[in-house]
Amino acid sequence: MTETQLKAKNSITLKGSAELVMEYLNYGINSILFQRGVYPPETFKSVENFGLSIFVSTDEKIISFVETVLSQMKDWLLEEKVQKISMVITNITTKEALERWDFNVKYEAGSAGNTSDLQELKDTKVPKNGKTNGAPKSGNKELKVIQNEIRDVLRQICSTVSFLPLLDCLCAFDIHIYTSKDCEVPDQWNETAPCIIANSQELQLRTFSTSLHHMSTVVSYKAE
Repeated sequence: MTETQLKAKNSITLKGSAELVMEYLNYGINSILFQRGVYPPETFKSVENFGLSIFVSTDEKIISFVETVLSQMKDWLLEEKVQKISMVITNITTKEALERWDFNVKYEAGSAGNTSDLQELKDTKVPKNGKTNGAPKSGNKELKVIQNEIRDVLRQICSTVSFLPLLDCLCAFDIHIYTSKDCEVPDQWNETAPCIIANSQELQLRTFSTSLHHMSTVVSYKAE
């Protein structure tokens, strides 16, 4: 096998890259819900992925909500319409935002979405507590390397949450997606105002890259 053929075999497609980003977001969101105690621990199960034991929700409403949001986001990601995904944890009683986990997206294959003209969207069906254009693109990074980078970020999420302030109230979560203005939006999605956390502090986590998508994660939390 020639060097060119080997590189082609190891390269990741744009669709494959988007699927890896979706996997990361799914496991990242579930890990945060578990680690932060947003839902009871008995409503989670442990699964193996990326060389880690990851806790994921068994609640059908949460599973359906997250899958619906990420499925829609994948289409926008392939069209390079997404710039940021925010997971917001709020106090159910006061509606105050307590934490915001920002998953920032950059496009690395010589193109980038328009970051100067964005809209923030949310799916209106939120569970409460109790086609690409143009030629196909491919990356130049081996899958195993990408998976190892994702594993390191997920591991950091699990360790970081232990240092965050205790969430000692009933909480709910929502997911906001920042897209370009020309993005086609389904009826169940609404434009919403940015989530601002008063007196907040930020913590930057590790990043990972597929060579097509670059993901950085930042958590903002209400300082005690």
